[in-house]
Amino acid sequence: MHADAPLLTTPVTEALLRGHLDVEHTAHGLLPHRLPAWARKQLPDEQFVLAESQPSGVRLAFRTAATVVELDALPTKRAFRGAPALPDGVYELVADGTLAAQARIADGHRRLFDLTTGAAELQPGKPGTARFEGLPPGEKDVEIWLPHNETTELIALRADAPIAPVPERGRRRWLHHGSSISHGSNAAAPTSIWPALAAAEGGVELVNLGFGGSALLDPFTARTMRDQPADLISMKIGINVVNSDAMRLRAFGPAVHGFLDTIREGHPTTPLLVVSALLCPVQEDTPGPLAPDFGAGTVRFKATGDPAERAAGRLTLTVIREVLARIVAERAAEDPNLHYLDGRELYGPADYAEFPLPDEVHPDPAGHRRIAANFARRAFAPGGPFAP
Repeated sequence: MHADAPLLTTPVTEALLRGHLDVEHTAHGLLPHRLPAWARKQLPDEQFVLAESQPSGVRLAFRTAATVVELDALPTKRAFRGAPALPDGVYELVADGTLAAQARIADGHRRLFDLTTGAAELQPGKPGTARFEGLPPGEKDVEIWLPHNETTELIALRADAPIAPVPERGRRRWLHHGSSISHGSNAAAPTSIWPALAAAEGGVELVNLGFGGSALLDPFTARTMRDQPADLISMKIGINVVNSDAMRLRAFGPAVHGFLDTIREGHPTTPLLVVSALLCPVQEDTPGPLAPDFGAGTVRFKATGDPAERAAGRLTLTVIREVLARIVAERAAEDPNLHYLDGRELYGPADYAEFPLPDEVHPDPAGHRRIAANFARRAFAPGGPFAP
């Protein structure tokens, strides 16, 4: 098509989406969700509502010869009272597996949080356009990865050539559940969150159920995973249980068993990898809850529990790793497709020395790359639980 010709508009439908579990039709367009509607009715707090609606790992996927693509969307951005503005979310276009272009939308709603009170205020905004141009010529598979940290309502898709859904390529479907690190906190862009990087390395289709602050062994998450088609399943558990001070030792073990039992109801023989928490020095031997610390002029976190209360069942990352390793070892005697991975093999003391946690909890972009490389080497390589 001639460069000056008008762009063709293609309706944004669910057929063009990957990595989502549900869609909501809004006044503006299509809102992807990472939990089904029945599960969203059970979300316990605004934190989980926000995390679930952020499309981490969700992307538009289509086949086209276009060299120019535009996406109209209405993002909802986060802001924190008294803190510098966060960067606008990144939209990334991948052509035949290679990152070809990036774009941002400066407009949108803004949800303003007060970290001291927990209050949130929605400041309305308007839609904007992410434009990608200079794309490789010829027919190609295109993915537009949505910002992992901005709720995104999809309005319109335009291109200078027809667009069609991508046919199934026969890739295995990896269903992953985890905390804010799996969600992508502090990652630079949606294709560089560690699960996306690891999925690309392993040649699998990612469905990312990483929810910031919300990997708490919730039964509705387990039932969702039970009911989803999956060739590979992983769950990274520990940090949110400790930093929210959500349960004690007596409750934690049975909750893990219950979560695994539920998943196995739908996936009795699927490779299932249980991953414990990455190294997090402030929570290794100190219970939660975690609290923000503004003393250095930037947001950092500190654990506020008393280490002496471990004897009374207060949880730390050290305790949780011991429990997870024991539970998996006991169950694996009758479930040979169940595996355990100590999270410190993904990010441990040497990694912390090289790539310190900027806020004492979440890795930086280089840390995400290290975690992904370590996961791919241990999970997808020959001999690993997710090896082809």
